[in-house]
Amino acid sequence: MTIRIHNTLTGKKEILETIEPGHVKLYVCGITSYDYCHIGHARSALAFDMIVNYLKYRGYKVTYVRNFTDIDDKIIARANEQQTTSEELAARFINEFYVDMDRLGIGRPDIEPKATEHITEMIGLIGELIDKGKAYPSGNDVYYVVDSFPGYGKLSKRNLDDMQAGARISVNEQKRNPMDFVLWKGSKPGEPTWPSPWGPGRPGWHIECSAMSRKYLGETFDIHGGGQDLIFPHHENEIAQSEGAHEKPFARIWIHHGFVTIRDEKMSKSLGNFLTIRDILSHYHPEILRFFIFSTHYRNPLDFSETAMQDATAGLERLYECLAAVNQLDSQKSDVETPSVLVEKDIEQLEGMEERFQQAMDNDFNTAQAQGVFFDIVKTINRIYSKLPAEPSSADIRWLKNGATTLRKLADIMGILREDAHGFLVAGKNKKISEVGLDVAAIEQLIAERYTCRLAKNWARSDEIRDLLLAQNIELKDGPDGTTWSVKSN
Repeated sequence: MTIRIHNTLTGKKEILETIEPGHVKLYVCGITSYDYCHIGHARSALAFDMIVNYLKYRGYKVTYVRNFTDIDDKIIARANEQQTTSEELAARFINEFYVDMDRLGIGRPDIEPKATEHITEMIGLIGELIDKGKAYPSGNDVYYVVDSFPGYGKLSKRNLDDMQAGARISVNEQKRNPMDFVLWKGSKPGEPTWPSPWGPGRPGWHIECSAMSRKYLGETFDIHGGGQDLIFPHHENEIAQSEGAHEKPFARIWIHHGFVTIRDEKMSKSLGNFLTIRDILSHYHPEILRFFIFSTHYRNPLDFSETAMQDATAGLERLYECLAAVNQLDSQKSDVETPSVLVEKDIEQLEGMEERFQQAMDNDFNTAQAQGVFFDIVKTINRIYSKLPAEPSSADIRWLKNGATTLRKLADIMGILREDAHGFLVAGKNKKISEVGLDVAAIEQLIAERYTCRLAKNWARSDEIRDLLLAQNIELKDGPDGTTWSVKSN
């Protein structure tokens, strides 16, 4: 099987063919470090964490580079508001970013360059563009000549003539063309500056990724990624800079993830629906957020709501309940040669799990479809488990335990099912109990009474107790080992 990835540049799914056999070189645009990370940042970090995990699972070596923008207009403005330096503010929020990523269980990229540590490389690239007639100094600024790059607009599918017709030159800008974009900004009072051949100043936003990706991955590399909001102008300008300087393709495949909305509205502080990662993790386990994000294909819009998160909670608990049940099986006790309860269809399902998972993920990392494979396997395992006799055969226990182990291995690519199953379920139940203020002793007493009623075949009272508990969102589940209960989400 081969991995096919939707390439924003061509608008088609393409087979992953790496420049260096077996080695994927990946560059992803990281955060601008001036505030706490929101759920959109979480989606980006989780999407590319999943992609890296899957590529490694499929046997690729991966060099993953994700940058930090630590000098920018927003950083300078926020630092002035807080009466601190840009350097201190950026460093503080990079540290806070790591706190959030660690809580989400996201692995670190191989290389995490900061813009301010690569000024020399940016100045060098700007100089090359000037020498090739692709850029020009204007005062203390330097601009890119958009007209000099015939392919401008090929990523965003925009027409340069149409863009020029609607463009305007701002006051005090000395551009030759309104579409020309800044590579170097001359210094202003109170701003951080670095020396350059064009006078003191600082780099523009777009040039940093062109310079840093070249340093760590080369002039052409395999995959460039980011959010859909970066397609234009950021990634479009990166292409113009890099291909203008090197006269060869920049990135072969472009991956862009979709937007996050809140109740179908774009997330915005002005609308009061801005959710940080910390806001969400104060109410939900990190794996629930992961499960929710991966329940939608990475390129599609993702709408956050309490209902969606409750659905994700229920779905993840269902997977953990299956693992917890299998964990209870004691393979050491299974010396008895009890006839197997497995049928041929069950064996086919368990044996084919990994192949079906790969088919889903090879199809542009379709995690939503892959989660469907997980639920199919859970349904199979639960069906087998429900038919087990008091002394199950050792063969059946091995099949179930091997199935559960494979399920965990595959789910780990998405960063879920990493917890102890019993502990996860108990913690979830206790959290719900504390939120709704249930009387656990009274619940257990009613369940005990119901057990007595069932022994006495007093079905009317048994059903009455079940309905009474259900009215309090207490759901009962009868099994061979007794009755368990859980709290349903409102």
